[in-house]
Amino acid sequence: MRARPTNGSSSSSEAARRGRRAWFDGAVPHDELTAAQTAVIDALDEQALVDDLVDLVRVPSITGSDAESELQGRLSHRLSGLGLDVDHWALDLDALAADPDHPGIESERSEGWGLVGTSEGEGDVALVLQGHSDVVPTGDLGLWSAGGPFSGEIRGDVLHGRGACDMKAGVAVNLAVATALVRSGVTLTRRFALHHVISEEDGGLGAFATLRRGHRGEVAVITEPTSGHLVVANAGALTFTLHVEGRAAHGSTRAEGVSALEAFWPVHTAIRALEERRNADRPAAFGDNPLPFGISIGRIRAGDWSSSVPDALTAEGRYGVRLGEDVGEARTAFEEAVADACAADPWLRSHPVRVEWTGGQFASGALEGALEGGHPLVDEVRAAIALTAGRQAALAAAPYGSDLRLYSGLGGIPTLHYGPGDVRFAHAPREQVSISETIEVARALAAMAALRLTRPAD
Repeated sequence: MRARPTNGSSSSSEAARRGRRAWFDGAVPHDELTAAQTAVIDALDEQALVDDLVDLVRVPSITGSDAESELQGRLSHRLSGLGLDVDHWALDLDALAADPDHPGIESERSEGWGLVGTSEGEGDVALVLQGHSDVVPTGDLGLWSAGGPFSGEIRGDVLHGRGACDMKAGVAVNLAVATALVRSGVTLTRRFALHHVISEEDGGLGAFATLRRGHRGEVAVITEPTSGHLVVANAGALTFTLHVEGRAAHGSTRAEGVSALEAFWPVHTAIRALEERRNADRPAAFGDNPLPFGISIGRIRAGDWSSSVPDALTAEGRYGVRLGEDVGEARTAFEEAVADACAADPWLRSHPVRVEWTGGQFASGALEGALEGGHPLVDEVRAAIALTAGRQAALAAAPYGSDLRLYSGLGGIPTLHYGPGDVRFAHAPREQVSISETIEVARALAAMAALRLTRPAD
């Protein structure tokens, strides 16, 4: 069925077309699809997809919050209602933290919940659709529209709110595809699973716990926002903290002290130079992105009194990891750049900056061989997009860390990203997603899933 605007927006097609793009209303070329693909696409309830997305955005599931756990519980009931075999378990946070491969976290949490729903049948899971339930904090509420960050407001073709594209539109797509597979009446010869994970935004603890619990699949699609591309590789991102020492003095006699803020300047300059060197040779898959391996300082704290020279500074930031780069070697390059800056400075030479690796530790990740010569999973998703949307999807790499590196690395599961949304809207007060794009992605993944799950096992 054709999706209709909800949440108080106009229901006319003309009003919808005043959005960024018209909602998807093209005819699916059924004569080029298998009978199973046609049946699953026809069973895709587009209005329910939009309604689910609104409901998901209205849950303020910030990483580590009670609402994050609440949403996992709600999704568990939803998967049970579809007749899936549901594994909904409390994460053993202490045991996971003791694991040498623990991916790190940045938010305080007292609990966490894993959630996997698997269809009935024998044999291995042939397809995993994965999405994360958590979102980042809202920032300054005054920068949001009148509806606020969790309104799920629809204006034309665009749905607004925290998590709209990162990645509740993708979660809604996964639910819609699973529902269509179950309700289509198609006999599936192979199994599928939905993985709903927490804590993706601050390191990937949920994905890590899901894989450690033993959940696997032949291939996985993570429905993160990709702007119509197939993202087959991710840069990594390592969170760091720098500890800079100064010498306190009264502000009226500041020459008697050493400002930790001023001591930090040559280190920051060295970090900028390191960033330039590491991005000088950029893989073509990142397109025209000038900083796919960016280094940024996100938070600085210094001093404890306005009329005192600050005797300590801490700077926290994220450090981009190149594709295929060993995490240990990446850390060494950063530490050496900081050490060289200290060696060249009279104060820092005897008071060197201490580097600490804190928070999320995202290695890079890739669908092996996809950028070099292709991969069968790429072919499957591309073919489905061509059939349902009439276009050829390009391959891309993303400059941010994601759960892809855990599924492809730790899990050994060929994995790519394909989902609705533009990552440039993520983590911002203008976060939004196109409804027509969300429906387009759902149709493509429904076609891909129907074909994969009805063919004989390899």
